[in-house]
Amino acid sequence: MKKLLILGLSIIWIHTNAQKKEVTIQIDPLSDNIYMLTGQGGNIGVFKNEKGLFIIDDQFARLSDKILTKLKTISDQPVTMVINTHFHGDHTGGNENMANQGATIFAQKNVRSRMESRQKEKGSIISKSLPVITFDEGLQLYFEKENIRAFHVHNAHTDGDVLIYFANGNVLHMGDTFFNGRYPYIDLKSGGSIKGYIKASEKALMIINDDTKIIPGHGKLATKKDLESFLAMLKEITNAIQKEIDSGKSEDSIVKNTTLTASYDAKGFGSGYINPEQMRKTVYQSLIK
Repeated sequence: MKKLLILGLSIIWIHTNAQKKEVTIQIDPLSDNIYMLTGQGGNIGVFKNEKGLFIIDDQFARLSDKILTKLKTISDQPVTMVINTHFHGDHTGGNENMANQGATIFAQKNVRSRMESRQKEKGSIISKSLPVITFDEGLQLYFEKENIRAFHVHNAHTDGDVLIYFANGNVLHMGDTFFNGRYPYIDLKSGGSIKGYIKASEKALMIINDDTKIIPGHGKLATKKDLESFLAMLKEITNAIQKEIDSGKSEDSIVKNTTLTASYDAKGFGSGYINPEQMRKTVYQSLIK
């Protein structure tokens, strides 16, 4: 009992200190007018245009002031448009703050529905945090120097994911349909699935070319080769686990079978938010649905 108490207090201490840890906001230029912003939470895409700043995702609410201050190093113009790649709080937490600055929030229609449902569960609707323009399968935005296309990919990380492609700048933001060099988090309770996740990567590879710069939801800026390696990992592990299911193996035996992910564990894929055991469990549960 004493050991459990000490463990519990240690976890609380780690979590509390992680929240207090100073977050550094960094901006990396990808082209003359497109940037990648990293801090804490999902990677942000930034496009400087004649109307102001267009950003993809906005991390946590508590970071909004830091993010806005950092964005001033790109342009004195305000954030006028925000598009959310999906509904999770580390990508949408700053929506209300951005809306208060005058930004219009866009997202796939399921993003608004899920955000609204979660807010209702908590007892109040924060209307300014919700997307005011939603779309189903896709969206096209035209600027003087850029054409932006948003593609809905079905049941991948969630049921509301979009890929956002800058046609002239040749930059693709994949949201959490891509965790570069890491096992992905697939939100099965919110419409995510391993098969949809694989299709999202296949869709992205149809859009890009060898020179495309890819902004993942989490991880470092990526290339087509990085995405191809990620897709190979998804397929190999999925096929291995499907064979185990077909042979009648139980969930417990599959989750404990380290050989199913060993080659990618050795490459460090399990060092992120999702460890190897969680990856095997998620793929198994997705496949038997």
